[in-house]
Amino acid sequence: MSNIRDVAQLAGVSVATVSRALQQPDLVSLKTRTKVLSAVKQLGYRPNLMAVRFRSGKTRNLVVLVPTVANVFFARVISGMQQAAHDKGYSLLLCNTLADEAMEQSYARMVHTSQADGLIQLRAHNPFAQLEMKTGSVLPMVNACEVLDRIACPTVLLDNRAAACAMTEHLLQLGHKRIAMIKGPARSPLTRDRVAGYRDALDAAGVAFDESLLYPGDFTLQSGHKAATELLALATPPTALFCENDEMAIGAIQGIKQAGLSVPGDVSVAGFDDISFAAFSDPPLTTIAQPAEEFGSTAVSLLIDLLDGRLGKAPKVILPFDLIQRASTGPAPAVSG
Repeated sequence: MSNIRDVAQLAGVSVATVSRALQQPDLVSLKTRTKVLSAVKQLGYRPNLMAVRFRSGKTRNLVVLVPTVANVFFARVISGMQQAAHDKGYSLLLCNTLADEAMEQSYARMVHTSQADGLIQLRAHNPFAQLEMKTGSVLPMVNACEVLDRIACPTVLLDNRAAACAMTEHLLQLGHKRIAMIKGPARSPLTRDRVAGYRDALDAAGVAFDESLLYPGDFTLQSGHKAATELLALATPPTALFCENDEMAIGAIQGIKQAGLSVPGDVSVAGFDDISFAAFSDPPLTTIAQPAEEFGSTAVSLLIDLLDGRLGKAPKVILPFDLIQRASTGPAPAVSG
């Protein structure tokens, strides 16, 4: 039965290099890693992972808490995480939490009891809050996408306020004054920041804020459809809908069409996220593009750096956005009479 020394001899490298290539592949050059993996395959070598993990004190498993895997944006974030984790020799333990705090805490306990090395949380909740953690220490966690205002861990986020302001300015520049916003969940910091950006743009343009044009949604197609239907029933309906995610925007477009109106001829619609369906909706959706895969890969890199002691503090990484103009937004319709 072959051992690690046999692999090292065949590959022409040291035992330590073989160990690094198998445990921390990102620290080894591609050429060396290829030689080691070729030797492993040729010899049929199988490392004793339990022994390796016992010696290193690491499981090389990362917990990922996702509010819902049904959300297309989160699916892209997870894809970015998966690739980054694989490249660095880690595995992901994915939990579809549905925002269940007890479930999140049970996964945080896995990290607390060394069954996993660290955790990535994709919503604004600290799953370690009820666990006894060392006072003043940085949590073994990265909070990404929807983040808490004050939390002792690295964070990865978008400037949602600036992005929402930019989209509202786009609609104002097209001549729209009655701009409705279909919000996300009330407790979400994303909702708070995007509403703030929407109001910033209205204030800067001298357009009065109208509470009746702020409609609650929940990031689903159904809530977008319902919101559009009810907003169009107002005595003075909006000429533009800014939805806080693309799924609600696509639902809203269907609601507008079912009311016998056209997009963007009668009502313009804008979204947020730039999911893959956005470019293929009818009409193609104007939206804010977020680098979803980069959210995932950055979160994994930060967490591994934190676990390896390469981070002395809890950095905040703000990723860029782009306003993608497509056919769902157009000039405000002329006022009749």
